[in-house]
Amino acid sequence: MDNLKNKKVLILGFSTTGIAAAKYFAKRGANVFLSEYTGLKEKDISMAEELKALGVELEFEGHSDKFISGCEFCILSPSIPTDAPVLAKLDKENIPYFSDIEYVSRLENEKIVLITGTNGKTTTTALTSHVLSKKYQAPYCGNIGISPIEYKASDIDYYVVEASSYQLNYTLECAPKIGIFTNLTPDHILWHKTIENYFEAKAKPFRAMNENSFAILNYDDQMTKKLGEEIQAQVYYFSLSKQDIPNCIYLENDEIIFYDEKIINVNELQIVGPHNIQNAMCAILAAKIMGLTNETIKEALKSFKAIEHRLEFIRTIDKTDYYNDSKATNPEASIVAINSFNDKKVVLIAGGRDKKTSLKDFIKVVKEKISKVILIGEATERFRSELAKNDYINIVNSKTLEEAIDIASLDKPDVVLLSPACASFDMFESYEKRGEVFRNYVLSKK
Repeated sequence: MDNLKNKKVLILGFSTTGIAAAKYFAKRGANVFLSEYTGLKEKDISMAEELKALGVELEFEGHSDKFISGCEFCILSPSIPTDAPVLAKLDKENIPYFSDIEYVSRLENEKIVLITGTNGKTTTTALTSHVLSKKYQAPYCGNIGISPIEYKASDIDYYVVEASSYQLNYTLECAPKIGIFTNLTPDHILWHKTIENYFEAKAKPFRAMNENSFAILNYDDQMTKKLGEEIQAQVYYFSLSKQDIPNCIYLENDEIIFYDEKIINVNELQIVGPHNIQNAMCAILAAKIMGLTNETIKEALKSFKAIEHRLEFIRTIDKTDYYNDSKATNPEASIVAINSFNDKKVVLIAGGRDKKTSLKDFIKVVKEKISKVILIGEATERFRSELAKNDYINIVNSKTLEEAIDIASLDKPDVVLLSPACASFDMFESYEKRGEVFRNYVLSKK
């Protein structure tokens, strides 16, 4: 598959994945055709010119028969829906299509450390890469923002790949050396149609693994726990409570323990919350499998800081800590963040574009642990109504994120937490932009 000189390759989507794939194949002599369904945006003009200079054929507002016909295979950008008409065209032409992760894994499966799950996968990916990099060349890539294809021509030992359900839905043979499944909660159901489909997309690479590979699974999550009973890989579990089962890392008296070996006290970590303890456990297991010593692992864990927009500590002002958790785009992710601050007075900033998922568990945690909720964006009306129906009334509406921060600060809480439980697109172009606005405004406050 890597000998493509003068062969036609189709890329669908002018995205991080599509651009990286187009560059890679063009530099190896393939005839590359990149087709984008929407029009060319002004911000993408310079990149389009760069690709044209490499010999890449581009079309926007596609996808034409000219681009599709005669292709060896097609690399898909991950967000293309399964019922997109272009996929029917590819099927009719018998053109195989798959994700960039699938392409790399077909050539170098033994180098893939794959991380998936609903929440925690970005931090786990970055943390696993950080720890493994103490011994190996092990860059992070995938859904974290860098296509694994960008490292294909590099001399690396392992690809540490964050994999979304969209990307995994378009894998066929991907069977990583190590697979990590952090957890599963309802998300992206509109795209996958059912939670069962969502789970099976994420489970696909684990079901393809053999006895020479390693699966790291959440023992506290019933669906991932059960998956461990159904696959051929060597299974390692992680849990927030002591488990008397083989190959299980667990938490006891604030110590992360594996086979009676104390790896690290959680108070030595720079990342907060039970979910981040689980993320650390995943990285520890991957590192142990790869032969790193406990001391090396511990020192690496102690030096790791939170990823941007994921319970990112910004600063302390007048004894109030400000945390940016803009990546929490569903209620389950916000619940995880809220549960990271036990026995503290917390004001929560939430809202945005509503995903219309159940708020039952979110409201329960808010009632138990949040002193005030400040709502922004399109979700304001539903969130306020649902909270009020459940006897939570300490709610303030805000027109802007900056105003919400000011209102939250007036209470002088222990923590002001941005954890929206919603997408960002009503007010911001991305969750990153939302988080940047939060960070910059907090840093500007006197």
